[in-house]
Amino acid sequence: MAEHAPETMTTHDPELATAMEGHDAGHTEHVGPVAFGFMGPAVWVSLAMLVFIGILIWKGVHKAIAGGLDSKIAAIRDQLEEAKKLRAEAEALRGEYAAKIANAEKDAAAMLDHARLEAAAIVAKAQSDTTAVIARRERMAEDKIAAAERSAVESLRDQAAAAAAEAARGLIAERHHAEADRRLVDEAIARL
Repeated sequence: MAEHAPETMTTHDPELATAMEGHDAGHTEHVGPVAFGFMGPAVWVSLAMLVFIGILIWKGVHKAIAGGLDSKIAAIRDQLEEAKKLRAEAEALRGEYAAKIANAEKDAAAMLDHARLEAAAIVAKAQSDTTAVIARRERMAEDKIAAAERSAVESLRDQAAAAAAEAARGLIAERHHAEADRRLVDEAIARL
């Protein structure tokens, strides 16, 4: 791209030409626009802002802004009250559930103690039942032994009686004959 020589501006305004006459070419001071000889751009901007703010106040915009802020404040206050209520409800629920958990733990401990007592009672009953069964079986065994002994004694007596009767029959048959029988019969009749 080719470089161009800077363009110089020319003006046909005589006031500007007179204003530029006393300045050197090396001096870089900038002269801003001035209205009525004393009002620069900052004054115009300030004056425009004052007029704009005056119109806003005249139309009541500040009241609308304050009303909007008040409604926002009221909405936030309502939300805070609702949050306080919800927090109170949550705290109450937490306390209720903590009490339920404590009661459940107490109930579980009581059930465990009750189960231990029942287990101990069952073991004690089983031991006493076992002892009773053992004692009853011992008595039954003793009764059977005693019955067996009585039966054996009776059997031995019967056998002894049978043997004695057989021995007596043999002795009587051997020692008594018909004449001894007559004599015994005669004696028995005489006694009557």
